[in-house]
Amino acid sequence: MGKLKKYLSLTPFEICLWVFSVTVSVVSYILSPENGLLNFIASVIGVTAILFIAKGRLLGQILSAVFSLLYGFISLKYAYYGELITYMGMTFPMAVLSIISWAKNPYKDTGEVTVARVSRRGLFILGALAVLVTAGFYFILSALDTRNLIVSTVSVTTSFVACGLTFLRSPYYALWYSANDVILIVLWGLAAINDSSYIIMVICFGAFLANDLYAFFNWRRMRKRQKEEE
Repeated sequence: MGKLKKYLSLTPFEICLWVFSVTVSVVSYILSPENGLLNFIASVIGVTAILFIAKGRLLGQILSAVFSLLYGFISLKYAYYGELITYMGMTFPMAVLSIISWAKNPYKDTGEVTVARVSRRGLFILGALAVLVTAGFYFILSALDTRNLIVSTVSVTTSFVACGLTFLRSPYYALWYSANDVILIVLWGLAAINDSSYIIMVICFGAFLANDLYAFFNWRRMRKRQKEEE
């Protein structure tokens, strides 16, 4: 029981952040004319995943993999093929790889992952891959007649870099996910103009943004503490 508590424990602030995020999702679901149940479930799983990733917990990556599958299906329904391909073909596999990476790099017996510093070579490779992925996805999404093509393409770029930095265990993954949250708020805001049930996704990513900003703060704190304990 004590070991389980180590992996699931939250601070009072984190509990308040989670309750706030879930409450926002519940209210949005109740007020949504279409009552998008799958959107609601994905929202709750998503904010929970982000919070545990913010604490460097392996559970967060597992929930992230589940969220990727649900979000991919939601994106398919609205013909956001960029989001579908990104989450099903990139975010989900990267979440699986991150599960393996994080499981192999625990920090002592704390239940959290060891924070790493990415080398210049690693950043260069990640940047080069991001350029190639962006260019490739632009033409693929254009061929698929994806809605809001430019916004969808930029979303792919930020998601790819964020996934890469998560795998590499860098605190800066959270800043890239924050940028991606802003883009997705715009993307689903455009969708909500035609179908009000998608407003829950706008609110969902608003909650994601708050959690990702906290994640950056907490990972920097984790890195400082781990370095001092070396």
